[in-house]
Amino acid sequence: MPPGADAITLGRLIIVRRGAASDARLLRHERVHVRQWVELGVVRFLWRYVRSYLRWRLAGYGHWGAYRRIPLEVEAEWEARRP
Repeated sequence: MPPGADAITLGRLIIVRRGAASDARLLRHERVHVRQWVELGVVRFLWRYVRSYLRWRLAGYGHWGAYRRIPLEVEAEWEARRP
C-alpha cells in the first residue's frame, strides 16, 4: 500500500487498509477504478495514469497536487461523491 493511501486498485483487485474498510465513499471510488481498468486495459490505464501524474509533477506540483489532478482520479472521486 502506498504511504498515505487507504486503498489501491490493481485491475479487479481492491486492497483496503483495515481502518478504512467501512468507508463507503472510498469503496465507491475504488470500484470506479476497477471499471476504468476493465474498460482501458492494463497498458492504457497505466499509460494514462502515469503520464498524467508525471505531467503535473513536471509542472511543479507536489505528489498530492499531481495525484488530485489525474483525470482517472478526478472521475473516480466525482463518481464516489455522487448521491
